[in-house]
Amino acid sequence: MLYRLLYTLLIYLASPLVLFVTFRPQRGKPGYGRRWRELLGWIPPLPATQSPVWFHTVSVGESLAAMPLIRQLKAEQPERPILVTTTTRTGADQIARLGDLVEHRYAPLDYPGAVARFLKRAHPCALVIMETELWPNWLAACGQRQLPVVVMNARLSERSCQRYQKVQTIFSTMSRHIQLFLCQHRDDAARFLRLGLTPDRIEITGSLKYDIQLDAEQVAAGEQLRRTLTGRPVWIAASTHAGEDELLLERLPLIRQTLPDSLLILVPRHPARFDAVASLCQEAGLTLARRSRHDPITPQTAVYLADTMGEMPLLLQMCDLAFIGGSLVPIGGHNLLEPASLGKPTLIGPHSFNFSDVTRQLCERKACRQLEDADAVAAAVIALLQDEATRQQMGMSAFDVVAANQGALRKTLDAILRRLP
Repeated sequence: MLYRLLYTLLIYLASPLVLFVTFRPQRGKPGYGRRWRELLGWIPPLPATQSPVWFHTVSVGESLAAMPLIRQLKAEQPERPILVTTTTRTGADQIARLGDLVEHRYAPLDYPGAVARFLKRAHPCALVIMETELWPNWLAACGQRQLPVVVMNARLSERSCQRYQKVQTIFSTMSRHIQLFLCQHRDDAARFLRLGLTPDRIEITGSLKYDIQLDAEQVAAGEQLRRTLTGRPVWIAASTHAGEDELLLERLPLIRQTLPDSLLILVPRHPARFDAVASLCQEAGLTLARRSRHDPITPQTAVYLADTMGEMPLLLQMCDLAFIGGSLVPIGGHNLLEPASLGKPTLIGPHSFNFSDVTRQLCERKACRQLEDADAVAAAVIALLQDEATRQQMGMSAFDVVAANQGALRKTLDAILRRLP
C-alpha cells in the first residue's frame, strides 16, 4: 500500500510532464483528436447491462496478435460484449478493423481518478491484458472491485525479471490482483516462478503470435509489387531504431558494390523518425523512394522508405531476405514471426533478449542467423542474396518452426473462458 501511495504521489507530481509528452503534437505520430479526454477516464459510457470483457492492447503489435482471439471469442459467444482499449492511435486504427465486433476506447492513464471514471463508465466483468502491461492503480482498482484479471501472451525477459527481483515486494503486491498468467514459453513461466508466483497461477499456452493471420490482401499486393521489380535482389530492414539506420546505410554502398541492382526496403520502427531517416538516405547520396508519397521504384532506387503504418505483411512479401531491427542496438529485438510465417530467412544483431525463445528456435533450425555487428550483417546480406538455395532452405525451416508452435489461440481462449463470469 505504501509503495502505491508513493507511486501515485510521484505520477501526480510528474503529471505536467506526463501530459505534455502524451498530448504534444509530433510529426509522424497521429494524435488522439477529440478523444483525448478518454485518457483521463472520460469515455463515452457503455450500457450498464453489457458488462463487457475488457481487452487491453498497447499498440500495433499487441493489437494484431489479439485480434484473431477476439474474433474467435465473438464467433463462439456472439452475445458477449467486448471492449478493447489501446494506448496509441496506431493501435486504435488496427482495432477499428474489427468493426462492430467490439467497442474501442483509449486506455486511461494510471491516475486513480481516471481509472475509477473509466471503470464506472465501462463496468467490465473482467480484464484481459495483452503481454505484460501492468499498471499499479489499474490492478488495485480491479482488485477492489473483484474483477478477474488475466495476462495473456505473457512474456518476461531475463533483464526484466532481474529488475523485478530488486523490487520483489512491489511486484508481489501488484501481481496479487492477477489471477492468471498465460505465458508464451517455458522460459517466461520459469522467470515468473522465480518472482514468487505459485504454479496454479501460471499456464504455458504458447505465443499467440505463432497463430498469426496475416492480411491476405496485403500479402497478395506485396507479391504483385515484387513482380514489378524484375528479378532485383530485395532485402528489408524492419523495425529499425535510431543508431541502426545509420549503421546499415553506412554499409549499403558496400552491398551495392557487389549487388548494384539490390534494393533495401527500410522500415523505421517509430513514425516520428520517418523524415529523419529520409534525410539520412539523402545525405548519404542514396536514391530514395518514399511509400507515403507513392514514389515509383525505378532501377536507380537504392532505398524504398516504408514511411507508412500497418503494412508489414506487404513489405515482407516483397523481400528475399529480412533483417529485424532493435537487435544491433540494445533494444532487445522485435518479433521474428511475421517474416517466418511468410517463409522468409532472417538476420538479427546480437541483442535479442526480448524474444529469446523464438530466436533460439529459429537459430537452432538455421532459419535465422544471429550476427555480432553491422559488418557481419552486411556480409550475410551479400552472401544470402547470391545464394537462392540457402535462402529457400532457411525460409522452409522458418515456416516449419511457426507451424510446430501453433495452437496457442485455442489454449489461451479456453483458459480465459474459464475465468470469465
